[in-house]
Amino acid sequence: MPIPITHHIWRCTTISELMINEQIRDREVRLIGEDGEQLGIMSSREALQLARDAELDLVKIAPTAKPPVCKIIDYGKYRYELARKEKEAKKKQKVIEVKEVRLSPNIDTNDLNTKTNAARKFLEKGDKVKVTLRFRGREMAHMSKSKYILDDFAGALSDIAVIDKPSKVEGRSMVMFLTAKR
Repeated sequence: MPIPITHHIWRCTTISELMINEQIRDREVRLIGEDGEQLGIMSSREALQLARDAELDLVKIAPTAKPPVCKIIDYGKYRYELARKEKEAKKKQKVIEVKEVRLSPNIDTNDLNTKTNAARKFLEKGDKVKVTLRFRGREMAHMSKSKYILDDFAGALSDIAVIDKPSKVEGRSMVMFLTAKR
């Protein structure tokens, strides 16, 4: 008569490096109950049995502690709470964008004022402004004479902006970065 072979089903559900239920292989763990009360140090087998009795999951929340800290909680609900907290933190972050304003060496005064107003709006929103002075063809010969355009542009915005990176030549253009004053 053949001997029956039993298979143990290994459930692998590590999301964001958290170990749950059967994955916890430590000899003993510090257990926190579902209401947040300390249940003391016990073997992981006992802790898992307590979690099963409560029809909840045993989750290792502090793997680096000695002994590791485990908590009896509903894992799905716990994951949802973590995701929600992460989302809230992302909302509060301010992403600084870099907006670009392009100028040409033979720009007219009114056009320069329009570009200055556009840059002013970007700076008031809290974005950085990249001012690019583009040269074409024969304009390349008079690059050094056109630097005053960028200086005038920065001067017109000096009340709300400061020069983050001074003008420098990059290929066929001159670039300068402005940021809002703090």
